[in-house]
Amino acid sequence: MSETTFNPAVIEMRGASIGAMRDASLVVVEDVHWTVQPGEFWVVAGQQYSGKTDLLMHAAGLMTPGCGTCRVFGCESGALGEAQLADRLRVGFVFAGGKLFTRLTLAENVALPLRYQKDLTPEEAGRAVEVLLELLEITSFANFLPANVAANWRQRAALARALVLRPELLLLDNPLGGLGVRHRHWLMQFLEQLAAGHDFFSGRPMTIAVTTDDLRAWENPRRRFAVLEDRAFSVLGSWNDVKASGGRVVKELLAEPAG
Repeated sequence: MSETTFNPAVIEMRGASIGAMRDASLVVVEDVHWTVQPGEFWVVAGQQYSGKTDLLMHAAGLMTPGCGTCRVFGCESGALGEAQLADRLRVGFVFAGGKLFTRLTLAENVALPLRYQKDLTPEEAGRAVEVLLELLEITSFANFLPANVAANWRQRAALARALVLRPELLLLDNPLGGLGVRHRHWLMQFLEQLAAGHDFFSGRPMTIAVTTDDLRAWENPRRRFAVLEDRAFSVLGSWNDVKASGGRVVKELLAEPAG
């Protein structure tokens, strides 16, 4: 009789109470039940201040729910300390706006996880960073400080920094915010390649979750959708389920912006 290999969900929340980053005692989303399986691509939509960033921080294991449970790769988020370093490095996080270190060049920002987590010298980290900068088409900005680069390119550098350790789970907080049309299109295509299995990651499909306040931009039959509304997290399902939803917030997030 062959043994069955058990693969835990990438993210599993059960009755999780999501506290605000600025004050963990302030609950912004209640009783979250959410399961993300390996290889899934999730889009979590919500209006401003609905708790999208806070939810993603919990999903990354960077915050612990006030009650209920949140497991990342089967490990309780509160237990993701130094002893669980390997599990923590399986998660890549892209903050809204990039959040690059202003005194480091783009290349130095991208190299930082390698130097900090892998204890590599600048020379040792250099080749891996060089390849990733080429992949994200930002080689020409490698030695620029973030202040001297447009937001479109800073966002790509932040994505490169999140990918440099080759994570299995990629979380992106409002990744389309502030991007021009050409860069939005590029990012959409690149994330789709990651989800399908990019050659840079040995063809391994990546599990992805993003937040957004514009559902229209993420239309895709292969993605799964959820919405935050009135401190509640609701799984919508497929894109067809999104279109069929009668919820007020969903309708607003699908509406064309006012001219």
